[in-house]
Amino acid sequence: MDIVKLKPAIKSYIWGGTKLKKYGKGSNEDIISETWELSFHDDGLTLIDSGKDKGKTLKEVVNHSDLGKNVVSFPFFPCLIKLIDSSDNLSVQVHPSDEYALKYENSYGKTEMRYILESEENAGIYVGFKEDENEENIKEALNNGTILDHLNFFKVNKGECYFIKSGTIHAIGKGVTLIEIQQNSNLTYRLYDYNRKDKNGNSRELHIEKALKVIDYKKYAPISFNKDVIGSCKYFTSKKVSFTNSYEIENDDTSFASITFIEGKGTINNMDFKKFDTFFIPASKKAFIEGEGSFIITKV
Repeated sequence: MDIVKLKPAIKSYIWGGTKLKKYGKGSNEDIISETWELSFHDDGLTLIDSGKDKGKTLKEVVNHSDLGKNVVSFPFFPCLIKLIDSSDNLSVQVHPSDEYALKYENSYGKTEMRYILESEENAGIYVGFKEDENEENIKEALNNGTILDHLNFFKVNKGECYFIKSGTIHAIGKGVTLIEIQQNSNLTYRLYDYNRKDKNGNSRELHIEKALKVIDYKKYAPISFNKDVIGSCKYFTSKKVSFTNSYEIENDDTSFASITFIEGKGTINNMDFKKFDTFFIPASKKAFIEGEGSFIITKV
């Protein structure tokens, strides 16, 4: 398999914005909330946007050698990469662990990381509790609408990264554009949604009972990584790379590489790229980049 450009699955939720449309993310909707840049999940499969397999899903084209030895050791494709644009607050939510999700949901859980691409003034995200909590306190906070008072609010800036383990309560605030690398799961438990209605006038479903069972009630402790690594777990390792003039990626047989350009323009193996374009580089393949910019590269 050759290196290919990817076409994301498009998601439009009530909190989405218009920034991703400006970068060529196609949609008939007025807003785009998420683009699933690399996805083997049936809720939103990524398509190939170049070469002889253009229009097919990436999932149906790749074989084991394209994915790499580390990937095929999993019973499922391990990661999912999204771009997210919030023009309004996302719900306060939590993702379960693998252990809980496999037992009760026939799914894997979700650990994720977020790298900030753009943010409006005073925009931020909520991550974890300010202090140790317990289920009774959080139930009361949900009932009286004060749950946000219990959470850490981080004003965000371009280039910051936040690693969010399963069980960590969190929410993206309005005015943030980010790239999210996560486990290959679409399992989310909402605890609080600002009493909003969807486009049909209905309240969005909450999952409080399940959420309270999977939350980590300990005070949040930020997680950081060394050097250019912005996030790493057994499901993915992601790095930020900046380049001028040229850069070469040489994969071995252990893993594919997915790269999303977050700045700049140029070519990759003679294919044009611009900001927010994503490419899939099979295991054991080389990619030669010419131009100037930066990208997030993810491997397993």
